[in-house]
Amino acid sequence: MKFNKYHGAAISAFIIWGFIPFPLKALAGFPSSQILYFRILVAVLTLLAVSLTVRRQYWQETYALVKSKNAVEKRRFFLFTFMGGGLLTINWLAFIYVVNHVDIQTGSFSYLLCPILTAALGFVLLKEQLRVVQWLSVGLSLMSCLLVGTDSLYNLLFSLLIASSYAFYLITQRLLKEYDKIVLLTLQLLLAFLVIGPSYPWFVGEEAQPVTGFFLGQIALLSWLFTVIPLFLNLYALKELKSATVGVLMYLNPIINFTMAFVYFNEVASERKIWAYVVIFLSVMLYNLPIGKKKKKEAVVQ
Repeated sequence: MKFNKYHGAAISAFIIWGFIPFPLKALAGFPSSQILYFRILVAVLTLLAVSLTVRRQYWQETYALVKSKNAVEKRRFFLFTFMGGGLLTINWLAFIYVVNHVDIQTGSFSYLLCPILTAALGFVLLKEQLRVVQWLSVGLSLMSCLLVGTDSLYNLLFSLLIASSYAFYLITQRLLKEYDKIVLLTLQLLLAFLVIGPSYPWFVGEEAQPVTGFFLGQIALLSWLFTVIPLFLNLYALKELKSATVGVLMYLNPIINFTMAFVYFNEVASERKIWAYVVIFLSVMLYNLPIGKKKKKEAVVQ
């Protein structure tokens, strides 16, 4: 496999995402819902600004594509776009809360679990086939969940919430794969903000803190550096790389999270949790082994 600028873009995106606990931890004194509210607001305003300037063509193409569909396919587009916005909102809120009020390990574990859970959901909902080694990987993932659950059911439930919300989100994206990803994301966040935007006092609650310059600076960092920029890098990488290649590289994110949790933030784990992390790492390695893959007549060199 030849390393190129598309590999660099994908690696950069996942490395950036790997350091997302830093701006979240800096905002630990603010309610998770307040962080989420402003993260969505700044991200959607940024994406709309980009859309109205350098990406207008993609919006026109998406509009034309939706317009060309029949009534059933149009309803499907709007349904899965709205669902995607809801799932992404739940995922972001849960991850922010877990990093700031539970531990980084729990958030990292969920994103190691997520690709395997997505594959299992793809088999159930989309009839996508799994190889034998991938089924073994699913079994090992269940074992790791049992280990975490017997140590802390509370942590396991949060891991499953984060992993399942993002896994279902990815399923909705597969069902809308013919549409531009950034256009979809902008629509999803816009719809999400249209729901939560008018209800700031209710959504954030009585724990809302004064909006300071420090808060807005960290939100800008979170929305631009840790949301919009890696999304564009990831989209750029997907233009040339196989989704399977990007899928392997995405494990950089939770690996960096785990490293920071233990080395920088001095988190500790019980022996049972450590065994659970070892099992989930083994399941990830097993899932990505090429055993059982059908050889293609034409090799694709990347």
